[in-house]
Amino acid sequence: MKYVGAHVSAAGGVENAPLNAAKIGAKAFALFTKNQRQWKAKPLSEKSITDFKTNLEQVGIAPEQVLPHDSYLINLGHPEPEPLEKSRNAFLDEMQRCEQLGLPLLNFHPGAHLGKCSEEQSLAIVADSINRTLAQTEGVTAVIENTAGQGTNLGYRFEHLAAIIDGVEDKSRVGVCLDTCHTFTAGYDLRTAEVCEATFAEFDRLVGFNYLRGMHLNDSKPDLGSRVDRHHSIGKGKIGLECFRYIMNDPRFDDIPLVLETIDETLWPEEIRLLYDMVEE
Repeated sequence: MKYVGAHVSAAGGVENAPLNAAKIGAKAFALFTKNQRQWKAKPLSEKSITDFKTNLEQVGIAPEQVLPHDSYLINLGHPEPEPLEKSRNAFLDEMQRCEQLGLPLLNFHPGAHLGKCSEEQSLAIVADSINRTLAQTEGVTAVIENTAGQGTNLGYRFEHLAAIIDGVEDKSRVGVCLDTCHTFTAGYDLRTAEVCEATFAEFDRLVGFNYLRGMHLNDSKPDLGSRVDRHHSIGKGKIGLECFRYIMNDPRFDDIPLVLETIDETLWPEEIRLLYDMVEE
């Protein structure tokens, strides 16, 4: 079964996110459990935690279909000790928030080497960061999101994802979120069913579908291989509709959160319906 939703607002408290998801007809959703552009935030209150769980149950969305996203400030591959420690502490806080909310996934961008070390060295730092965090938490899987490869960002090649996973000790608690826009602008074609077949075969060969824990469904403003991260509404960008039809009809993408991060949130209810209408009987 497919579970489609969007990255909804948690303004006024995380407990509002499930209600916001239900309003747009979502069966899955993403959220920030704290302000994504600040290092520190107030701890979650007991009331917020209880209300979040109550509202989640009320709207009929399973915790497994929620894909929280961590702060954009965090760089788990930072080559310098002090900023790395700051990032690791912030990531631990994000994982603990997921623990408190009863959510089994945390999505994050792997980080960047900032031109101060090699990609290989930075990828090893990311894996070490994950190991340290998993050792201090329980029940939450670290879900690495592939990137477009802007600047010195890691994670734009499937080989990067495989290298990080290889360095993680507890393989049962690491996974991947594939963003269609990032995949495309990183250089993997998705414009037809045939090239989707080849791209996802490459993903399966290098990483493995057993590690796929979620997807971000976004069309792309930039061209194939541009290494630029700019999302577009479904069917309005350079990827087009065929990729999304392919995903909606392939059982390898069943039972995971499929989350829109497209640019016009007023279109989310329409885009969710469009995606479900693509499912062939």
